[in-house]
Amino acid sequence: MIDAEVRAALAPTLDRLARRLARHGVPPLVMTLTGLLLALAAATAAALALWWAALALWLVSRLPDGVDGPLARATGGSTPLGGWADISADLAAYGSFVVGCAIGNPDARVACLVLLLTYYVNGGSLLALSAAATERGVERPDERTFHFGRSLAEGTETIVVHSLMVLVPGWMPGLAWGFAAMVLVTIGQRIRRAGRILA
Repeated sequence: MIDAEVRAALAPTLDRLARRLARHGVPPLVMTLTGLLLALAAATAAALALWWAALALWLVSRLPDGVDGPLARATGGSTPLGGWADISADLAAYGSFVVGCAIGNPDARVACLVLLLTYYVNGGSLLALSAAATERGVERPDERTFHFGRSLAEGTETIVVHSLMVLVPGWMPGLAWGFAAMVLVTIGQRIRRAGRILA
């Protein structure tokens, strides 16, 4: 919902960091994999109910995830492989974190399971729409590899909700149910967009 504004606000800082990493020869894929490994560590901490560690690792994991795109552009431009690696790592990070929360907080297991299902459908619909839109020759709305488009539940909202889930574990079931509803709305928005640009 607010990804475009957040990315615009963070862009100068991320671009400076990306240029510094580029000067040291750090490949974008290293940043993508670093973010994924930190997210998997956050999921493990959540599974062990180490909530503060899960929160810290989750938040730290989002920095390399945010800088890999600017780093790719600073080192000669984004590539299809880089875009694929980025979305694959994001899906793995989001899904594993929810699984970790479900293991660490049995009271939230059903809600987390439903949330995970909505992630699965949302991710699949995103990739399918992007492939079909590319085949149709539809121009991407921004510099990213895939046709995201503005929607209710985006990366920023996911980061915030996941953070709250481990910051206040007692809220986890309600947060997971509420965010699952938001992702369902996002799926509906994507279906509507597909009908508009692919019909």
